[in-house]
Amino acid sequence: MIYLGFYDVVEVTVYKMVCKVMQDRHQQPYTMWIFTACTIAVLASTLGSVAANGSAEACTSFKLNIPGVSLNGTTHFPANALVALTTFQSSINTTDLPAFCRLQLVLTTNATARSTAQTEVWLPDTWNGRFLALGNGGLSGGVNVADLGNLGVKQGFAGISTDTGHESGSNDGTWGGPHNDNAIIDFGFRAMHMSVVSGKEVVQQYYRQGIKKSYYLGCSTGGRQGLKEVQEFPDDFDGVVVGSPANWMTHLQAWSMHVNLEVLPTTSPRFIPENLWTDVIAAEVLKQCDALDGLSDGIISDPRICSFRPETLTCRPNQNTSTCLTSPQIFALHHIYSDYFEANQTYVFGSYYPGGETGFFGGLTGSNPFPIPAQYFAFFVLNDTSFGTFDYNPEVLRVADEVDPGQFNAITPNISAFAGPSHKGKVIQYVGWADQLISPGNSIHYYETVHRFMTENTEMDIDDFYRLFTVGGMQHWYGGAGATSFGAANDVQPALSDDAQHNVLAAMVRWVEEGVAPDNFTAAHYNGGDASQGVQFTRPICKYPLSSRFVGGDPNSADSFECALLT
Repeated sequence: MIYLGFYDVVEVTVYKMVCKVMQDRHQQPYTMWIFTACTIAVLASTLGSVAANGSAEACTSFKLNIPGVSLNGTTHFPANALVALTTFQSSINTTDLPAFCRLQLVLTTNATARSTAQTEVWLPDTWNGRFLALGNGGLSGGVNVADLGNLGVKQGFAGISTDTGHESGSNDGTWGGPHNDNAIIDFGFRAMHMSVVSGKEVVQQYYRQGIKKSYYLGCSTGGRQGLKEVQEFPDDFDGVVVGSPANWMTHLQAWSMHVNLEVLPTTSPRFIPENLWTDVIAAEVLKQCDALDGLSDGIISDPRICSFRPETLTCRPNQNTSTCLTSPQIFALHHIYSDYFEANQTYVFGSYYPGGETGFFGGLTGSNPFPIPAQYFAFFVLNDTSFGTFDYNPEVLRVADEVDPGQFNAITPNISAFAGPSHKGKVIQYVGWADQLISPGNSIHYYETVHRFMTENTEMDIDDFYRLFTVGGMQHWYGGAGATSFGAANDVQPALSDDAQHNVLAAMVRWVEEGVAPDNFTAAHYNGGDASQGVQFTRPICKYPLSSRFVGGDPNSADSFECALLT
């Protein structure tokens, strides 16, 4: 058997380029070395399309040879073995994974500061030739073992994930300071990028074969990480899938506090108890807007066409206030459902959208402030550990924009280096209209800024490299009243199938490797939110700006819907 290592693949790539140039220029006859190089190039391409194999022996005997990277653990899991692992990011407890090798690495991210990141590479015994990096969530520092297993090795990918240089829960930012700049930079971009570079080399050393294509999948913080890679390290990936990205961190955290303060403190007349959200407001929103997509099913397909009027819930004299809204509560609702602007009509962030009310109290309108924003400003921006939600004011946002700690923001609209003719990278982005932690408007805002910039400055068509999909009834990450299982990041409920129509990662692979771009997906909603209980209904997920509209037939079947521009 012939093996091509990393440097062999690089050399073959160079030879292929030379062959192409000589063919184009009709320079014949070829010399013997050119002929041999072309032969090797063809062989390398053939090998790249054939699944490579690992084994228990290859795993346990693997020796790593990468400067600044050490091997901290090696474990081979046979097929259907119990894989029970927990990190600060996620957990996995399953017996349905194929055989794979788990490599635990320690990467030096800054030798002078002695900062490191823990990174894992999971290598299936039967490899599909592709590389997959997986993102994180919140402020957590932990390897995403759930996605490495459920979305990575289960589909044949060699996968990597990193703790981003620290260990913490998703709501804990104390690791950032005061003044722990190296950890903040690692979290911002460095640990992920270095893990990708090192992870690719590990994969090629392990299989002794080049990587066919490289992909990324992540949501929330993971979405921010993916867009950061697109903008700053365009050669890292061929295809990037991001969900509801936290990519405008300075403004996201300001908006989160803004929404908190619309209803807090709990003694404020503006405060809206949970039962009002779930039993009163949610029901009225559906009454006013549910049927606008052609079907009353508890799902608002496109809340942009819902002109919700909370005034219909105004309390009458002597009415029980647990069944209606007071004027201060209605005032707060109008602010919550509106984009956030500051002085001089400066746009800050999007809004909550009608249709996600059952999740809002557990998001940003609950009785306690959502913890991440205060942690972000206290430990990353201001280095003032006494800072809290009620200390927020527009000056804090101004300082955050000026500092942008760790270069967290990933809002650059120019992605020409990634998507242009020299690389031809692809982006699929998705967001749930019922997102309770990051306004769906943020996804639309970034997509449209890219659309505008690339149209003004290039001849490229955004549909050729970047597609956004909106999901009716979907909350942050996954879940909600809608059909939300389609292979999304961190969703433990599987897609109906791993084909490109039902699985967003498979759709990206087909787009990159076959040139077939997705126009829609078919997602599932399982009974009780559990795939083992069977499918309750399916729905199409449509490419923005289209949304699903019922056209007749079985309301539980995606075939009864079309993607249309709702008005």
